[in-house]
Amino acid sequence: MTVRLYDSRAADVVDLVPLVDGQVSMYVCGPTVQSSPHIGHLRSALVYDIWRRWLSHRGYRVTLVRNVTDIDDKVLDLAAGSDEAWWARAYRVELEFTAAYAALGILPPTYEPRATASIPQMQDIITSLIERGHAYPAADGSGDVYFDTASWPEYGALTRQRRDDMVDATDADPRGKRDARDFALWKGSKAGEPSTASWDSPWGAGRPGWHIECSAMSRRYLGPAFDIHGGGLDLRFPHHENELAQSTAAGDAFASYWLHNGLVTVGGQKMSKSLGNSIFAADFLAAARPVVVRYFLGAAHYRSTIDHHEGSLAEAEAALDRIEGFLDRGAARLEGVRLADAPTVPQAFADAMDDDLAVPQALAVLHETVRSGNAALDADDAEALGVAYHQVAAMVEVLGIDPRAPHWSGGAHDTAAAPLAALVERLVQERADARAARDFATADRVRDDLAGAGITIEDTPSGTRWSIA
Repeated sequence: MTVRLYDSRAADVVDLVPLVDGQVSMYVCGPTVQSSPHIGHLRSALVYDIWRRWLSHRGYRVTLVRNVTDIDDKVLDLAAGSDEAWWARAYRVELEFTAAYAALGILPPTYEPRATASIPQMQDIITSLIERGHAYPAADGSGDVYFDTASWPEYGALTRQRRDDMVDATDADPRGKRDARDFALWKGSKAGEPSTASWDSPWGAGRPGWHIECSAMSRRYLGPAFDIHGGGLDLRFPHHENELAQSTAAGDAFASYWLHNGLVTVGGQKMSKSLGNSIFAADFLAAARPVVVRYFLGAAHYRSTIDHHEGSLAEAEAALDRIEGFLDRGAARLEGVRLADAPTVPQAFADAMDDDLAVPQALAVLHETVRSGNAALDADDAEALGVAYHQVAAMVEVLGIDPRAPHWSGGAHDTAAAPLAALVERLVQERADARAARDFATADRVRDDLAGAGITIEDTPSGTRWSIA
């Protein structure tokens, strides 16, 4: 048994050889909790959940760290001018992510650190980089510290780019940079920023840059060397490239393998605020049973792009119905029947999953086993039915899509969901009407009533959205 994976740095499918025999350590870039999760966030978290489940099935002890970026320019910008403090907003949105992950049956990570809890560890790495000649404090006294990309010959190794061909780094004010491609490790405080978003440092009060956060948290929870670093394809550059540069320049071996999952499009177009086509997790989970949503988001190969179009959830529902129907019929027929020991998953399924987590091929084995099981049912062949039944049960368990699992009972799509949604939508519309009529007293009363019931509302350019806190 050898698990193989596509290492983005090597640009090839390679054998997984863990640093510690029998154990796999994984670091996955989690959400920046600036606003509510969308289906792209769900897909990314689900990919690494399936990886984790398969590696565990193969006998590895898996340690999975998925961080929460709770301090960032966007978090501060979106909280500015609001009665809600930036840290309160970050925590509220973090809870939305947690609820969405749980609804999809995504297992909690082994550790889920917040960036704000590892500020000293970030400062330690920055200090080391300065001492090694790979970082510099800005000469203008702003308190900014930058990574000196020219000092590190391997910069660009992950994405196979020449430094001269790279675009300018736009993650910080360029006020003290020596080179436009240098990126921020520490950002000095600016006028107008909340004092709660500032920490003392040897270079002046400020806060960390985005990239240094993951280097510090991965080192803190997994050590200077670990097996797998994962994240969305959109994070390869500059985020992951910069993580790799600063960690290795500081003397850490960092990740042995890099995994990147594909993105989600809607009707063939990339999701974006400008197009107004983002699909939020709460809305998507309300559109079908959560197990159906999980099937849809997990059915494609993890490195491919998923396109959501009208009817895609119905197709996933139909596929899952065939599995569920067989399991129900099989269980009824086999009740009271003693069966010989059956294999866990078919060898063809295992071969597909071992081959860079080829879920589409694994699902083909699953559905073929359902067909053979139904044929055994029709032929009243209890022995063949028993083998097929146990194989299907094992496969859906590994993939996390067993429709009979207790996790899927009730939840956001139970019988109370539709009436609750209708009542909330009516109140949201009542508030909108009151605001349009400049009846702010009524609008505030509706908002407070909803908040008292544990329902949070958020006004966005595309309308008012609500979620259950």
